[in-house]
Amino acid sequence: MLRGMLASPVARWCIGALAFLALLAALRARPVHQRPGAQASVPDRGAETLAVGFLPVTCHLTCPVTDYATRTSPSTRFESQRFTDFPTVVETLKSGRLDATFMIAPLAMKLREQGLKIRIAYLGHRDGSTIIARADAPIRSLRDFRGRRFAIPSKYSNQNLIIRKLMRDQGVDPASIDFVEMPPPDMPGALASRAIDGYFVGEPHAARAELDGSGRVLYHAKDIWPRFISCVLVVTERLIDERPAVVRDLVRGIAESGEWAEGHRLEAARLVAPFFRQDEALVRHVLTQPADRVSYRMLTPDDEEMQGIADMALEAGILDRALDVRGLVDRQFIPGDIAPARIDPHRIP
Repeated sequence: MLRGMLASPVARWCIGALAFLALLAALRARPVHQRPGAQASVPDRGAETLAVGFLPVTCHLTCPVTDYATRTSPSTRFESQRFTDFPTVVETLKSGRLDATFMIAPLAMKLREQGLKIRIAYLGHRDGSTIIARADAPIRSLRDFRGRRFAIPSKYSNQNLIIRKLMRDQGVDPASIDFVEMPPPDMPGALASRAIDGYFVGEPHAARAELDGSGRVLYHAKDIWPRFISCVLVVTERLIDERPAVVRDLVRGIAESGEWAEGHRLEAARLVAPFFRQDEALVRHVLTQPADRVSYRMLTPDDEEMQGIADMALEAGILDRALDVRGLVDRQFIPGDIAPARIDPHRIP
């Protein structure tokens, strides 16, 4: 009789369904295992989560490091949100879908001028930008770019401002150089194809041309403008008003990630390469050749240097009117003592 029941299609279907449900229940009861070396990816049920925007450049390195560290307090989880260009960052910020992000300083000032309620809470880095010239061209100074094409990331970039400073220092007429705006990832290829003769950009896009032989370093930003600032950490006033403890945790996390990266440059390259989706050797080169090519210390924004950037942005036509940076910079969340982030180098995949 049992054999006859099993022969029935309906009975076989019911038995199969019961077996599947039993297997599903067993799988759901098993603990989820992380890959070796990974940080905890699921925060405590009471933890808050905040997305932080970044671009895959070493100016923003502390963002994915803070992501990896997972928690800078028992209550907050920071998740890095990768963008490939600043216009998309601005659009996401304006739409209210992003409350914290790294961006170039003059752009943050322009957004403030336009009425966007944001504040600069911290810096992303010091230095970390490079002027690259074609390896096969007789270019030894900015003067040698006269009659040639030179790429910058954006008119809103500090690279644009520092180039203007260098032209003044060397007596170069801006009209004598053919300046073009170009997405940083496109610059090394354009140089290799001789579509441009040089460019000024944040790393690692300069190092790419240096390593493939198509370009050579003409100037590091630190040699033109010591303690150069390109990018800042921007937070919305809404986030400050509604979740001040989260902003405090974020700024401390960025500060501690920078301190950790300073003492673990090789490990930092390994950690951020998957976030950047770039070759580890490229990032390692930027962080070590030379070691002071980019710095993640002394990241408190100073009124004098920030006002200098704002004044230069006004002179360059980026800003329409004078900006008092005291209404833009908010230092209340910056920690007095900065310890390295608690990251075990041996657990980095």
